[in-house]
Amino acid sequence: MESIEFVNNYEKYLQEIQSVAKPVFQPIIDELLKIDPHDLVTPDSWFQNKTTARGLVWCMFVKRAGSVPLNP
Repeated sequence: MESIEFVNNYEKYLQEIQSVAKPVFQPIIDELLKIDPHDLVTPDSWFQNKTTARGLVWCMFVKRAGSVPLNP
């Protein structure tokens, strides 16, 4: 998968996370939506497949989610 396909699918990947995440994680998703996906990859970036590209977005989410208390 080329980087342009990742850029085009970035918001879709975040919507997938949003559909399964608890509401407490919405601020993280909002923060990730503010990131320009062009800043995450270079024009010559390449992903093995869609799962690998989606995994990059999940990793970004999980890193941020680790600091969110689940039972505030």
